[in-house]
Parts: sequence; structure tokens; C-alpha cells
Amino acid sequence: MNSIDIDVGGTFTDMVMNYNGQMILKKTPTTPHDLSECFIRVIEEGAKELKLGLGDILPEIEIVRYSTTVAMNRLIERRGPRLGLITTEGFEDTILIGKGAQWTDGTTVTERRNLAVQDKPKPLIPRELIVGVKERIDSFGNIVRPLDEKDVREKVRYLINKGVRGFVVSLLFSPVNPVHERRIREIIREEFKEYYLGYLPVVLSNEVVGRIGEYERTMTAILDAYLHASMQMELSAMWDRLREFGYNGPFMLIHNTGGMAEVFKTDAVKTYNAGPVSALIGGYHVGNQLGFKNIVVSDVGGTSFDIGLVVEADVRNYEFRPIIDRWLVAMTMLQSMSIGAGGGSIAWINEVLGTLEVGPQSAGAYPGPVCYDFGGTEPTVTDANLLLGYLNPRFYFGGRMKLNIEKAKKAIKEKIGDQLGMDVIEAAYAIRKIVDNNMGAAIRKQIHLRGFNPEEFVIFALGGGGPTHVAGYMQEIPKAIIFPTSPVFSAWGSSVMDISHIYELSRKIKLVEPITQEPLRNFDEFNSIVNNLMEKAKMDLEGEGLPIDQAIFSLELDMLYGGQVQRKRVSSPVLFIKSKEDIEAICEECDKEFSEAFSPLVVNRPGGVFVENFVLTVRIPTQKPKLPEYEIESQDPSKALKGKRDVYWGNEGFLETNVYNFDMLKSGNVIEGPAIIEAEYTTVVVPPDFVFSINRHGLGELKRR
Repeated sequence: MNSIDIDVGGTFTDMVMNYNGQMILKKTPTTPHDLSECFIRVIEEGAKELKLGLGDILPEIEIVRYSTTVAMNRLIERRGPRLGLITTEGFEDTILIGKGAQWTDGTTVTERRNLAVQDKPKPLIPRELIVGVKERIDSFGNIVRPLDEKDVREKVRYLINKGVRGFVVSLLFSPVNPVHERRIREIIREEFKEYYLGYLPVVLSNEVVGRIGEYERTMTAILDAYLHASMQMELSAMWDRLREFGYNGPFMLIHNTGGMAEVFKTDAVKTYNAGPVSALIGGYHVGNQLGFKNIVVSDVGGTSFDIGLVVEADVRNYEFRPIIDRWLVAMTMLQSMSIGAGGGSIAWINEVLGTLEVGPQSAGAYPGPVCYDFGGTEPTVTDANLLLGYLNPRFYFGGRMKLNIEKAKKAIKEKIGDQLGMDVIEAAYAIRKIVDNNMGAAIRKQIHLRGFNPEEFVIFALGGGGPTHVAGYMQEIPKAIIFPTSPVFSAWGSSVMDISHIYELSRKIKLVEPITQEPLRNFDEFNSIVNNLMEKAKMDLEGEGLPIDQAIFSLELDMLYGGQVQRKRVSSPVLFIKSKEDIEAICEECDKEFSEAFSPLVVNRPGGVFVENFVLTVRIPTQKPKLPEYEIESQDPSKALKGKRDVYWGNEGFLETNVYNFDMLKSGNVIEGPAIIEAEYTTVVVPPDFVFSINRHGLGELKRR
């Protein structure tokens, strides 16, 4: 299949193009002012390699898949529209009160330690733009107080007079009965026609997420509305450019749920953190082919260090408290972690402690590291790597970007070395060691806190900086895998993702009675919920022109035992309950997954077994490429030797070090450290106590001696 997969990061935009049996990998600097510019530019770079133009390539492409940072960027910049919130009267302060320790949501460990200066985030919708309407629906979906339409019209006019350019409607228990939310949208459309005020988006909370939990559901709807306009403009520009050059296929957006959908069927909030999730899914599929059950998928970019775990050949690890920016949301998001550590991370002196720190601030794509010579003045990790000899100033970005080593040296000397009384090379090495330790600590935290042993994992070194730093951050993990596609792995990961949608609905159902242990007798309520979700899924697939006969449905249930507060998402072995045996099968799976996640001691069947939330996933499988296999050749890598250069190796100082061409290495080749291995978009650093080899799939393996 001819396809294009693009991942826009904070520093670089990556692309994998599959065209007539050829795979083209390209990177280009991200253009934050207009993401459609770098989007088209990276496709142009791929077309040039094939000696073709955009008008030749795009009509032949069958699918374009895209993961974007638009959502994250717009939240950071707080550049959303002026919104109004309509909620149930008496609940106007829900998002202002928050839930639990809201002031720590989305903050770093360092920030949380300084509780004295912690504060709640500034609300995206101020109190003056939040109104309550007269209505009430109870937890069973019964109308307790009919909707006062006159009151609604007055409140809507008030918000319009305050200058709002979009509405969020989030009423109490709307996922159980959305009739009042839907009627409010109708009233807004009746009161303010399109020709009068233009199109004002109206976001209903029950359509964004069907889960009970007023604060999380409301914040999810608010974030979706807040990001809607900017994403619409950004994606429309890309869509127009694709059509301009003859592209006629679907434009798919990657979701943080682990799937993807048409751009017009995607809620804005689902694109948040999509890049790391794409890499995680790609790592999962490659790991299956390689026979690895436990994998740390690590991606070192220009701005961040992203981590995801594959555990026991499964990626079904969801965020326990999913947070977007500073707000808790009601979303099913695959679990990943990001810290501010990458090639563009800025090294600085903590004046209070007098210590050297690296990140989380980043130089980004512009002005970027000092050595880029784009006007940057703050020393970064990339500047340090250049001074230490790890990077080739004449072969960075395949030789298309020349690095200024003198400017990098001057910046590190003045901003770090002179301040700490260190030699410039010692300062550069300290920068590298600190960022490696930060990344290693993040990995240890993810593994140890989940109760696993690092020695049972393998690490995938991804991103432009992963192969450069992995020897420093793999620590207790015995082996690292480096791919030819490592620099663009997030984009490659989207090429193996299935088209999928997730549908949720909150309903509390008692599967097993407390004490008596009587199983559910009336199966209709359970089955009707699943059936309704399936019908909605089929309708969406039909609307996207996807083959319903190829759809695979799976059901997960948020479950708990009576008398306990722990909830766990459990894979249901059945879609519908047809017998007592089906109920027992669900309960046994619940017992098993609770035991693994918490302890066998928390299993409490006598307290009753309850379902609180239904999560239906529909998936259209896509073709998964298989890893190639090559004949094992000689261990001698001399045919790939490019030359030698002086490289700094810590206590051993500068050593004349062999430099190899990654693309010329063959399966079976073995390289003893110290060594440098250069590829077009990355550099593999092999310290003296490491060995690098190429396996039968053409992948690099890095191990300690």
C-alpha cells in the first residue's frame, strides 16, 4: 500500500513514505508558526528522493496518517477561543472547585515539593462565563426537573452579550439521559442562526465522553471545545494542500487511545500525546515479531523524552488519572510518560543551589541549539554532544545542516564552565551525564513502581537522540535495540496501527449480589448497553466508508468489588451475557486482573461484583509489515568504516575512535566499543564497555561486554 505517515514533534517533523515498494524516511525542522508548512515540506523531501514532484506522488498515495502536537501547543500558549459553559443550576463552580488535590495535577515532582507556591490552574472558562440552567436528571436518567427553555434562552443571550464564541454544555448525569443537553443545542441554533453570528461550535459533554463524573467529563468537553477551532484551521490548511496536489484518500488522525480515525470523526482531545502512543504501538508490533514480551519504548526527541511500556506482550495500560496539561479528564488514554529531556534541552545553573541542571526548558526548533547557528544563545545537550565528538559537524542531518562548534564551545564555556569553575569539556560531559541520569531515573521509576524487574526488559532506542544516549540511560536493562527507522519511529508506528474507535457509557450493574452471591438474572440491561454502543460504532464506520464486515469488537468493563474503592478496567471474555457461565467468566477475569494489579487479598467476591462503566472498542485491522531477514555475514565491520575522530569517553579522556556508516553494516557485523556509528538522522554512541552488533533483521543490538 502506498502511504504517508507524519509525526509533528516540537523540534522535528518526521515522515515515513511507502511508495511502490520503497520506504522513504525523512525529517525536517518543525515550523511552529504554521504546521502545514513543515507537513508539506517533509513530503516534498520524500518526493525529491524519488525524483518526483508532489503532483506525481500524492495522487498515488492511498492513505495519509498524521499525529500532531497542535493540541499541546495551543494549550501551552493558551490561544483558544472565548467559551461559555452551560451546566445544571447549582453546579456552576464544579470546574473551579476541582477534584482532590487539583493544584498538583500536571505538575512536576520538583514543583509539587514546593507546596507553598502551588496553585490551581487559571480556568479556561472564567466564572463570569459559567451559567446554570434550571433542569435536573437523576442518576437513573429520570427527569426530576424539566428543562426551563425560557431560562436557557436568557442564559444563552447573556453569554453571547459577553462575547463568547463557542458553548460547552455539561449537565448532571447527561451520559445516562442526554435529552436536555441536546435540547439546549437546538435552542442555541434556534436563537442564533448561522447567518447571524456565523458558526458557533456547541460541544455536548455526553458526545465527547459517555462517562459519569461531572468534573472530569466537563473538563474533557471544555478542552475539546478549546482546541476545536485552532485544530480545525491547522488541519484544514493541510487538507487543502493535500487536495491541491491531487490526493483523494482519507486523512487519518492518530489517537492517544492507540487507534486512529478520519479527521472529521476525531475529537480534538484525542490527539493529545498521540506521537508517543504511536511509538508505543509500533514498538508493541515489532516486539511481537522479535519475541520480546517486556519492552521499554524510549524516544529521545529535541524537546522531550517519552517512555511507554509493553508488559507481557500487552500495551493495555491506561492512565489511572489521565491529565491533559493541568486538568484531570475522563478519557481512555494509553499510559506514557514524558519529561523535558532532549537534544534541545537547555543547560542552566540553579542559582539557589549552585548546581548544574538540564531542562525541562528547550530551545525547540527555532532558535534551537547554539550550534545550529539560528540565533540560539543557551547551551543545550546537542551542543555538549558536539563538543565531546559524538556528533559530526559536517554530517548532521545527513550533511544538510552544518553545525558551528565554536559557538557551542563559547556558550558552554561562558554559561556553564566559567560559572562552575570547570573546563569546557568537563562542563559538556557533565551536561550529558545529567540528562542521561534524568532519563534513566524516569525509566527506573516506570518499571519499579509497577513492580517489575528492569533486567527482564529490552529497551527500544528511538528518536533522533535515542541511539546517541541509550548507553547512558539503559543502566540495569541488559540490551537495547536500534532500528534503521529509529529517528522516525513514531511516524513508522502509525503505519502499523489499526483504525479504531472507543465508545464508553457509565452504568452501574450488579453482576453478583453481595453475601448471597446470586448472579445477575436479567441480562437485558447489560446486553442492551453493549448493543447500543455497537450500533453507534457501526454507524460511524459506515459514515467513514469502512468495511463493517471486517470490524472486530472487544469489550472492557470498569469493575470493582463491594465495600472497596479500587476500580480496574477488565477485559471481558464475552460481548454479551447469555448465561450464568458468562457471568462467571467475567468475574474470574476480574479476580485475575485485580490480583495482578493490586494483590489477591483485594479480591472480595462476598462483597458483590459491580460494573460501573462499559468500554467498547471497534477495530479495523490494517496490514502489518514483517521484518526482513538477511543472511548472517562476517563479524568484520571494516567495509562500513568511514574514518576516525577524537571522541571524549569520560575518565579515559579523548580517544581516537572508529566511525562507521550504519547503512553499510551487514547482519552479523560486530563492533567493539569505543565506536561511533553514523546514520542520516542519528548517531549511535558505543562506549568502551559496550558491544554493538547487527542481527538477522538488520537491527542494531547494543549490550554491555
